[in-house]
Order: sequence, then C-alpha cells, then structure tokens
Amino acid sequence: MTGGSGFVGRSLLGALRARGFEVRALARSTGAIMAVKRAGATPVAGDVLDRAAMASGMEGCELVVHAAAKVDDWGPMAAFREVNVRGTETVLAAAQAARVRRLVHVSSEAVLVGCGPLVDVDETARPASRLAGPYSASKAEAEARVLAANASGAGGLETVVVRPRFIWGRGDTVLLPRFVEAVESGRFAWFDGGRYRTSTCHVRNVVEGILAAYERGRPGEVYFLTDGEPWTFRRFLTALLATQGVVPKDRSVPFWLAHEGARAVEATYQTLRVRAAPPLTHGALHLMGAEITVRDDKARAELGYEGRVTREQGLAELREDASA
Repeated sequence: MTGGSGFVGRSLLGALRARGFEVRALARSTGAIMAVKRAGATPVAGDVLDRAAMASGMEGCELVVHAAAKVDDWGPMAAFREVNVRGTETVLAAAQAARVRRLVHVSSEAVLVGCGPLVDVDETARPASRLAGPYSASKAEAEARVLAANASGAGGLETVVVRPRFIWGRGDTVLLPRFVEAVESGRFAWFDGGRYRTSTCHVRNVVEGILAAYERGRPGEVYFLTDGEPWTFRRFLTALLATQGVVPKDRSVPFWLAHEGARAVEATYQTLRVRAAPPLTHGALHLMGAEITVRDDKARAELGYEGRVTREQGLAELREDASA
C-alpha cells in the first residue's frame, strides 16, 4: 500500500490486518514508518518515485492499493505532477514488474471539478475542459494513467478506481482541524450561505469500497463512493464542527465574489512568488464552495457496497472522542 500512514491508509491497514492479510506499506519518513508499524503492517522504506523499493515490497503481493497523493491547495503544477502523476506511473510500473494481480487506485471527485457545480453526476461524467487547480488536474492525469494500464489479457495487472467524496471521520488530522482553526481564528465564512448540497464519505465507508473494489470490481472501471443521500453543506459542516464544540458564525460571502477574489489573490501570489498558500484558492473554493453531489449506484449494484457507517454514527464517534 502507498499512503499507509495517512488518514485513509491507517483505517485500511487496520481493516486488512483484521481480515488476516499480511500487509506492507510504503513509508518515506520516520514518522510514517512508526505509523505503519502501529497499524500492524510492515513498512517499506521509500517514496512513490522509488520504483526499486516498491517492486521489492510488492513481491508476492496479490493487491496494491495506491492512496498516496499530494493534496495541498496550493503550489506549482510541477510539484503536483511529480507526486500524483509520475508517482502513479512509478507505482504502476513497480506493480507490473512484481506481477501483482490487481491495483486499486484511490482517486477523487476532484478529477471532474471545473468552474461549475457537479449535480448528481455518475461515472459517465467527463472532466471539465479546465479543472479547478493543480490538485484536480494532476489527479485526473493520474487516474487516466491507472485506467490506461489495465490489462485485458491473462496475467496482466488489473486496475480499478474508487472516487470517494469528502472523506471524514475518526482519525482525520487534516480537514476537520482546518475547519476548526478557520472558525476559531475568525476567518470562516459560508459561500452562498452554505445551502448547496454535498455528498460525503465516511473513512470506514471508503475502506469498505476499496475492499469491495478489490474483491468484485470490474477491471478498468471507476466507482464513486458516498454515505448515501446528500446533505446541505451547511447542515453537514455545522454538525461536524459541533462534535468539537465549535459553532460557525452566520457570515456569508457570495460565491461569485469569492471566485473573483480567489483568482485575484492567486495572481498576486504568483507574481510576487509568495510561497505561503493564499487564504482561499480557486481549487479549494470549487471543491467546498459549490454543490458536488455524486451517485454511487454503480458501486452498490456491482460491488455490493453499502456505506454501512451512517453520518449519525460517525458524528457520534467524533463527539465521544472529543469528550474522552
């Protein structure tokens, strides 16, 4: 597995170990090695550009899960392509060299996100002509590489893609803390009141979908994963923040104004070569500031995916953790 020390990775490693799998996970730092060990897996020192380390670690493996990615809001496209595109190409080459049977790639709805909303889209939707930032563009390229690498002949590498939307739940050390910090620092505002809809996917539902894709996914196919019926963004984020005892103020900015502001600030940062990320980027705005609702009918029909963890259960867990 790549990305084993991350949010999804840690949950998946635990689930695989619980099923009796022997698991190896790529780890590029001392902290990552320790996290992989705590999850009960064997660390393989290296990163996604180290083909030799990965090919050695994949030797004898039935399955590779590729979950590592650069997920920042800001940075040069070359840096995103280095990890998300070239890294994915290296993972695929290592898996082919090790004669792995199947690779499940953790992608994102971001591969479709341009300058408009996504409303009840399924896997037949095509990417926008201009994607919302370097993360979206590089993930779209990576996904295309994975699907192109699927082999139809016997003995070739089978590839399957899952696209969870808005991953959340116990163990999140990135997204929820960012929202909490934004509210507590006074920087938070809703866009258009937050009254647009959003799909979400609890981290354990992501794990369920990955395992189902390994067991029953059709080679060369893509599957969206969600928690079921969408909620409004305002309803979900308010409930999510409430688990941490945080209440967002009722301050709202029109989407069009935020869009123009993000564009202007990004241009200024690029001109001045500012290394820090802007307070709001075009990519982040379009991923969280407009409707993104996706359909997981295909995963439910073909994979037997259920999305067993409800939002109410996941929120209750977070409240318990915060009060412990």
